[in-house]
Amino acid sequence: MCPRAIHLQSGESAESLAWAFLEKRGFKLIQKNFRTKVGEIDLIMKDRICLVFVEVRYRKNEDFGGAAASITASKQTRIRKTAQLFIQKNANLDYEECRFDVVAISGVGKNIDIQWIDNAFQ
Repeated sequence: MCPRAIHLQSGESAESLAWAFLEKRGFKLIQKNFRTKVGEIDLIMKDRICLVFVEVRYRKNEDFGGAAASITASKQTRIRKTAQLFIQKNANLDYEECRFDVVAISGVGKNIDIQWIDNAFQ
């Protein structure tokens, strides 16, 4: 078995941190890592009546704008299109609205900072 690349390991750790962070705030996990040819959504969660598509970003430090700044307009477009495909495939889900949140994580070890951006983009 090949060892996983470091960036994939830190990505999985960041997703687990984000999942736990949002669960503490009452969110319920619907699906992790929904992948299509168009793109991927890290976490799909439910917040009361709202279906939430969560992009998790991790950076060791805030150089070059940090984790939140790394979500470009093209990345947002891919997330929106992927979310539309998820909704089409899961028409039976009970929700009244949906939104896109970002959980930006920076730091290393015990110096982790988690920034939650509710309704980050349309």
